[in-house]
Amino acid sequence: MIRSSLLAWHFLTIIPLGTASYVQSTPRELASSMQWYPAVGLMIGGTLVAGNALFEMAFTPDLTALLVLCVLVVLTGGLHQDGLADTIDGLGKRGSPAERLAVMKDGSIGAFGATGLLLAFGLRFAGILHLPGADRLLLLLCMPVIGRWAMVVATFGSSHARPAGGLASDFFQELRLRDVLWATIWAGVLLCGAVGWQAAGLFLGLGAVSARGMVFACSWVFGGITGDVLGAINEVTEILFLLAAPSILMLVVF
Repeated sequence: MIRSSLLAWHFLTIIPLGTASYVQSTPRELASSMQWYPAVGLMIGGTLVAGNALFEMAFTPDLTALLVLCVLVVLTGGLHQDGLADTIDGLGKRGSPAERLAVMKDGSIGAFGATGLLLAFGLRFAGILHLPGADRLLLLLCMPVIGRWAMVVATFGSSHARPAGGLASDFFQELRLRDVLWATIWAGVLLCGAVGWQAAGLFLGLGAVSARGMVFACSWVFGGITGDVLGAINEVTEILFLLAAPSILMLVVF
């Protein structure tokens, strides 16, 4: 259990913790670690909350939001942003699935990816900036939870777009239903504790629709999904969460 949670932490952040390494792990161990993704998301969210509390003591709201965004990118090593840019480049390429996947595998970022990344940063910045003050810290805490849970939902039952596979192949092949259930329990408990069961249910529904919707779309375009697509799913789900959170909380209140 401890090793599994440490693997999830190492895969999703750049901060060393313990001796577990995903490089030296079996495919099943890697897939099993996904059950801890929401818990790692909570720790990432806690870091954002601490950063927000610190920054707002010295800076304006807009600069605070920007710095919180910087903390998120640095803490995760830009892993999901890279996946988003590559996925958008692949979607923007005209051609066969193989040609689109070749563009995604290219180390350089294209015009579509750069534009999409810029728009994503803008939407995320606006979403963080305009979170309702009374619930701001709780929503910052929850945002990484729902994004990482969405990746688990997207992985289950999906297949890799490349016949030769890739870094995410082990997750697609070895993830089991019980891993998804544990991840869902983690996410549900954490969200219920933060925003109540009604809002938690709506947020989980939003995350599930985002995850499976993107899996459907990318499977149609690419012939499957990749690790880059999982990163894009995290990014899109978190942005949707930020944009929808004020309305969902208002709906629950009334």
